[in-house]
Amino acid sequence: MDSLYSALGGEDFFRRLVSGFYAQVKTDDLIGPMYPDDDWDGAEDRLRWFLAQYWGGPPTFNEQRGAPMLRRRHFPFRIGMAEAERWLELMSNSLDQFSEDELNPAQREALWNHMQRVAYMMINQPGEHPGLR
Repeated sequence: MDSLYSALGGEDFFRRLVSGFYAQVKTDDLIGPMYPDDDWDGAEDRLRWFLAQYWGGPPTFNEQRGAPMLRRRHFPFRIGMAEAERWLELMSNSLDQFSEDELNPAQREALWNHMQRVAYMMINQPGEHPGLR
């Protein structure tokens, strides 16, 4: 069985998805400041590598960065419910660029469910409890 990575067209799909996401992050008032101004390309690469690898693409993330350790890598940043929700909003906007021929509803749901789990898992502020919709 093909991976979702292959079914979506591989690198091109994930490059467009992540590029669309970061185009918004760069001007976002809430989560934009968490990103270093001098490493936008690096941030894009890391997210693209992670998503591609997770969905069955090449193991570039592990080769370049080691094990993902997402919570640990994001712990230095204040991530509450508002930040997680904004991340999801921008990612949803990026997913919207794809037609149903490029990303069918079942594929989108699989991606979205994973993104929700990861976004809420990143919350590291006491008293803010994540919940899936």
